[in-house]
Parts: sequence; C-alpha cells; structure tokens
Amino acid sequence: MDKQNREFVLRTSEETEALAQEFAHLCESQSLIESGLVLYLQGELGAGKSCFSRAFIQTFLPGQKVKSPTYTLIESYSYFKFMIHHLDLYRLCDPEELEYLAIRELFSGNFIALIEWPSKGQPILAPADVEIELQYDGEGRRMHIRSLSPKGEALLAAWQ
Repeated sequence: MDKQNREFVLRTSEETEALAQEFAHLCESQSLIESGLVLYLQGELGAGKSCFSRAFIQTFLPGQKVKSPTYTLIESYSYFKFMIHHLDLYRLCDPEELEYLAIRELFSGNFIALIEWPSKGQPILAPADVEIELQYDGEGRRMHIRSLSPKGEALLAAWQ
C-alpha cells in the first residue's frame, strides 16, 4: 500500500477547527463511511485532539454541544447519514472495559469513530483507517495525517 500522508502547521485553534471541518467534508464526500471509518487521534494532553474532534462533529451537527468523553469514554451523535462516535480512552484502565460498553456494536453500520488515546484500547479497538497526530510546535501545533488502510489511502488521495 502506498501510504498517503499530509502535514500541516496550525498556529491557532481556529486553524485546527478549519482543518477539522475541511477533513469532515472530505470524509462525507468520499462515500467511505458505509462500512465505518476509524480515525485515531494521537498527541499529548492539550495538543488539540478534543478541539479537532469538536469541530469535526459540529461540521455535521452545527450548534451541537460536544462534550469531551473523558469520564464517559464514549459520546455518540446521530447524523442523518451515519453515526459519529467520539471516544476518549485516556482514563481507560483495561481494554476489556470496551467490551462492556458494546464497542463492537457501535462499530457496525455507517459510522465515523474519532478515538483519542487509542493505544489504551488495544487490542480490542478496530484498526484505524487514518491516524491524526498533533504535536506542539513552538507557539502552535503540527498535525500529521497518515493513511493506515486502503480506505484511508483513498481518502487522503482525494484531498487536494
């Protein structure tokens, strides 16, 4: 597989939000959601994972209050075409806990899953199609987006 990669320098939270919105529109336009699209969000605390997730979700559901699932682990949102599942696994103690949350049922049908701290859910989590890594970069952030599956590769190849 010829992996697709993108890199961005983001100086403000507004730039992060704008990129999340652009990426959300790309995800919807490529018709890759029908069997699920899994996005892993990597980065240190405060790197912008939740900011990205909130803007991504609000692209489909403007005005929706998007709370961080830090304590609930999962927040799901219904969009007329698909479900959006936002997972924050930072406080997950054991990956087996995901089985009690019916994770396999969530990851069926038409959905997008945004998963923060995915390493804490291995090996239970579905593999990622795309990995988004946010890193501190001086006064802003650097975002690396990598394809990890044929679906992810097709998605990033379509990004102009």
